[in-house]
Amino acid sequence: MQKLIFSSLIIVGFIQTQPSQASSTDEAKTVTLDAMEVKGRATDLLGIAASASQGVVGQREFAYRPLARAGELVEVVPGALATQHSGSGKANQFYLRGFNLDHGTDFSVMVDGVPMNMPSHAHGQGYLDLNSVIPELVDNIEYGKGPYYADAGDFSSAGYSRMHTMRSLPKGLFKFTGGEFGYYRALLADSKKIGTGDLLFAGEFNAYNGVWKQPEDLGKYNGMLRYTLDNKDWGLSVNAKAYHSSWNATNQIPERAIDSGTLDLYGSMDPSDGGDSSRYSLSSNVWSRGDSYKNDFNAYLAYYDLNLYSNPTGFLDNPEQGDQVHQAERRVVTGGNGEQTWFAKWFGMDVDNSVGMQIRHDEVIGAALNRTEQRRIFQTVRQDDISETSVAVYLKNQVQWLEKFRTISGLRADFLDINVNSRTLAANSGQRNASLLSPKLSLIFGPWVDNEVFVNLGYGHHSNDARGATLRINPVSGDPADSVSPLVRSRGGEIGVRNQFIPGLNSTVALWWMQVNSELIFVGDASSTEPSGRSERHGVEWSNYYQVNDTLTLDADLSFSKARYVGVPREVNHITNSVGRVISAGAVVQLPFHTFTSLRLRHFGDIPLNDTGSLTAGNTTLVNWGLGYQHKDLKFELDLFNLLGSKSNDTAYAYTSRLPGEAAEGVDGILKHPVEPRMLRLTASVRF
Repeated sequence: MQKLIFSSLIIVGFIQTQPSQASSTDEAKTVTLDAMEVKGRATDLLGIAASASQGVVGQREFAYRPLARAGELVEVVPGALATQHSGSGKANQFYLRGFNLDHGTDFSVMVDGVPMNMPSHAHGQGYLDLNSVIPELVDNIEYGKGPYYADAGDFSSAGYSRMHTMRSLPKGLFKFTGGEFGYYRALLADSKKIGTGDLLFAGEFNAYNGVWKQPEDLGKYNGMLRYTLDNKDWGLSVNAKAYHSSWNATNQIPERAIDSGTLDLYGSMDPSDGGDSSRYSLSSNVWSRGDSYKNDFNAYLAYYDLNLYSNPTGFLDNPEQGDQVHQAERRVVTGGNGEQTWFAKWFGMDVDNSVGMQIRHDEVIGAALNRTEQRRIFQTVRQDDISETSVAVYLKNQVQWLEKFRTISGLRADFLDINVNSRTLAANSGQRNASLLSPKLSLIFGPWVDNEVFVNLGYGHHSNDARGATLRINPVSGDPADSVSPLVRSRGGEIGVRNQFIPGLNSTVALWWMQVNSELIFVGDASSTEPSGRSERHGVEWSNYYQVNDTLTLDADLSFSKARYVGVPREVNHITNSVGRVISAGAVVQLPFHTFTSLRLRHFGDIPLNDTGSLTAGNTTLVNWGLGYQHKDLKFELDLFNLLGSKSNDTAYAYTSRLPGEAAEGVDGILKHPVEPRMLRLTASVRF
């Protein structure tokens, strides 16, 4: 087992390509984003963003947005979708730009500079669990889509999101929520001045039984400590976070069983499914800024564990004991990144040059796949210790060639070294390494009359599971097996427009295209992902945020995409579980007498479940409504989720499964997990 690698570098910058030195042409537009007031989606990003699909969301968007679960924070990224096909403690399913991202294979998230995606995870590559995030303490989220950004690496082909928590609170906060189906949540947070810095501390508890015949019995605990020094030209912070949860799960069930009445819509094939998970992290960040430079450095250490019990196929492989599998791991993650930027003038042109380095090491202890019955292990399929080290170096350059034309170019080099020690089958042990060069280029024209035009091109990648890279023998059948490449290339392009001509309205349009050399798809009988063929996607996005006046805010985001395999007959080239249509819209109205109301619509559809497209998941439309009262330090909120009482699918799959009494070979068909029914939650909060 490799020695754990400790590092002290990490980038925590905001938008990767923003200019950082005032120019004579437009001083107001060339300040750094981390030095300006962040107003969320109302922030003026003309002259700052590198693409039409880059943006920032602030706390003002969270304050009136009903969230049924923490993972829905991802949905503030226009076109992104978070669903769930298991218990509340498990990572969400994510979708973006025609990708079924499973739990994060091509969408990366960092929280306060700490990466959240897990390579070579026991359940699936890139596993992304956001249950450790406390939404009320998220100050802002910056995001970007496409492989055009030099400082975005593994799992970022479709996009990235970087969440930043608050440094201090103006007043303490106590918040309590109670709702139907046994939902309770309490949050206590405050900050104190200690010396010249601020200490923020918070604790969260969440319990939920859920709508399912098998109660979830969720118990979630979150804790956070953050100390921050923020001076004029330098600062530092130290973050300590702790998370633990346990739950029962209701996974997707056969549609035929619901239709026949064998199972209730909220029933389960295996009531013993569920799990528990913990995450503890310590991180630090140091930054400084001068007239001719700026830099960010960060280091992190995290411990994580998971026990997950899932039965996606019922009684297909084991008619007597059932097909439940236990996926488990423990891991220690260490690493960090750093970026240094210099501001200069070349021949009268403003030029920013940056160099960055990112290092991460994952030490995975006992990544296991076991066969279980009622959470009791009766067979170990495989168990592995994994050491995985990634190192990246990147360069980026921004030049303001003309008053209305700038370029951003970048070159990223990624190196990956993996070492697998199989405890169950020595033939599957081994060591491999890989490297990739990824050039990036953005051309930005304008702004003219508050319009800016972007042309973006770039290469990116995602890593494959280390166990797949050293595989020689299939651990289930014992047959010879082919290994996969440790790194998979992606490439994409985009043409976009950012428009702020109408006062209060921020609007962007983007036409995009992407190709991935190898797709990662969900496999029902393994409850995991596996690589498949080369894929291609293209689509259009239109995002709008309109601050009409002091009392009315509107937003509407529309995303349409097409995803297909390349090099196969058109009749069988559909990419399963790719979401072709995502629409979200909302309104917040400030009413008289300190009251407010909000209404949100969330729609997704055009989802093929097999490669012919003959089976689909159907369309899902959800409407959430909120009503509240806020005066001085008191706030009361009533949230009604799924206002229209939809029973559509939250997720759906098509594969072979078997219920007791069915033919031994099982039955092909749709397995689905419905959205949760109409439910009411009441929240009271006080500032002190």
